[in-house]
Amino acid sequence: QVQLVQSGGGSAQAGDSMRLSCVASGLTFRNYGLAWFRQAPGKEREFVAALRATSNTQYYEDSVKGRFTISRDNALNTVYLEMNNLKSEDTAIYYCAAKRWIILSQIRLQSGYDYWGQGAQVTVSS
Repeated sequence: QVQLVQSGGGSAQAGDSMRLSCVASGLTFRNYGLAWFRQAPGKEREFVAALRATSNTQYYEDSVKGRFTISRDNALNTVYLEMNNLKSEDTAIYYCAAKRWIILSQIRLQSGYDYWGQGAQVTVSS
């Protein structure tokens, strides 16, 4: 069966950097669109970043543009989220997600994704 297993996360100070990883199994990784979402305390889950299967174009939520980078390594079945210049408002549980051949109109929507990682807490202190 399909599994997305996350690693990374933890505590950081404002201005620090952190990398999240998500390893997929049970699927043909190169055919999947990949994304990161996050859920802050008391808030709904929101889109952070995404990559389509066949394009290197990256998509970002406005507040993370220029600070976060999503990337994938198809040889390792892994998607990464590199987070730089962390801010206290980045504190949240971060989730990776995958969808086979996701279309552009769905890429920022939770409902567009079929598979989810277990989540990783990121806490940023100011």
